[in-house]
Amino acid sequence: MADALPSGVTSLVGSLPAGELEALLGAFRGYEAALMSNDIAVLDASFAPGADTLRGDANGLLVGHGRIAAFRGLRGGVAWRRIVELHVRVVAPDAALLVSVSAFVAGGTGLQTQLWQRSPAGTWTIGAAHVTGAPPALNRSVWRVAGAPLVPASTPGPLAGMTVAVKDLFDVVGYAVGAGNPVFLAEAGRASVDADAVAALRGAGAAVQGIAQTDEFAYSIAGRNVHYGTAPNPSVPGAIPGGSSSGPATAVSLGQATIGLATDTAGSIRVPASYQGLWGLRTTHGAVSTRGLLPLAPSFDTVGWLTRDAATLRAAAAASLAPASGGVVALRPAFVVAAELLEGCDPEVVAAFDAFVAELGGVVERVELGGLDAVFAAFRTVQGAEAWRADGAWVAAHPGAVGDDVAERFEVAAAITPGQELEAREVLRQARERFDATLAGRVLLLPSASSAAPPLDASAEIIAAVRAATLRMTSVAGTGGYPAVSAPLLGVPMPGGTAPLGLCLVGPRGSDLALIDLAATLAR
Repeated sequence: MADALPSGVTSLVGSLPAGELEALLGAFRGYEAALMSNDIAVLDASFAPGADTLRGDANGLLVGHGRIAAFRGLRGGVAWRRIVELHVRVVAPDAALLVSVSAFVAGGTGLQTQLWQRSPAGTWTIGAAHVTGAPPALNRSVWRVAGAPLVPASTPGPLAGMTVAVKDLFDVVGYAVGAGNPVFLAEAGRASVDADAVAALRGAGAAVQGIAQTDEFAYSIAGRNVHYGTAPNPSVPGAIPGGSSSGPATAVSLGQATIGLATDTAGSIRVPASYQGLWGLRTTHGAVSTRGLLPLAPSFDTVGWLTRDAATLRAAAAASLAPASGGVVALRPAFVVAAELLEGCDPEVVAAFDAFVAELGGVVERVELGGLDAVFAAFRTVQGAEAWRADGAWVAAHPGAVGDDVAERFEVAAAITPGQELEAREVLRQARERFDATLAGRVLLLPSASSAAPPLDASAEIIAAVRAATLRMTSVAGTGGYPAVSAPLLGVPMPGGTAPLGLCLVGPRGSDLALIDLAATLAR
């Protein structure tokens, strides 16, 4: 009978020992009250201790009390809500499934499914939970603006039915470029024509789903934007998404776009691809037109794409590469590795990479590239000098408008002298000749990043160390002007599962399409 139900309970199936239903409902209500007040201590105590506790939502699954607690500490509370339905299903004398419907004060409803367990001490805690919140119309950490689609395809073609998340550096007809900064966006004019890279995809039948977020001026590989927030990483909940192509990468990971149109200067495609288990291509330098692209460092800037599979990546590349400069060089299945590239990697990354290389057997030769620390230093110098020429005047004229980490990089860049830049360019010229001779048309294998995705609460010092170790690796392709594919073929162990890690294939200039094909073969 409905009138026999405890207060607030919509339906009840099964029974519990005397007093236990009241204890269970009290624990549930205490948990809800703690959510509204963001009482971290009570929330932590509401989840069962141990490595088997589960919590899932639209962004993924957290396994283990430790990961759940770390995530909760970063979330910063939830939207105000009230429970409008509560259904209780007793599954055992010490276990019950609670399904509740919540109504948010700001509008919309959510759904919570929780498996509550009674400990031997008599305490009710959550052993597993799944949360479905009110879906946002637009996740501002992923999208700056989106439509259904935002801009349709211009002609039919091989990409018909596909949608594109355009990094907020490319001109899209009718829209301004924001470069990840709201002040810059407010001052920018609307584009009268598409950037060439956008036009190529639309001309091949793809529609622009929207304009996706980037780290400010693309001067980062973390994916943390102080103005719009940090996009989720669906593959590793509670971890950073990787940048600076964070928005396109997450949009593709979430299935909200088929293709992420992005840029890679020093790893901005390869790093988010690695962190999120995606396919990504940094193209041969100059193989895709950069007209209509806001530059960072033109000597290294390249256009590329992020996708969920190799076939889509190849289709996007084939539709966009200049016929004379990309995808025309054939490859022979000869691989090389350089131990010096792994020196800054986490031990788990080295172990995963070494295991993969061992499976390839005798087709892999070990080489020495030499002087990587000097190459990395020179790369940063030239990149910084060019970044200051591209955007420094705006940054200087808008003090306080840029996040601290990016502002610090521009401050360092401003101090680079013409003499330092010339010396650095000579170091890179010599390194390029040395790399060409050492690789000799073979494919260089290395991890796409020095670590799996760091946690959202990683300190600035940890992020800086990861960035330096990763850029030391990614700058090889930038120095040589080589194409580089990140393929989701590796993984590193983590509590509750495995975090993705990209295998990077670096090929000779012009081998873009063949490099994707080779990576796809390795995947098979």
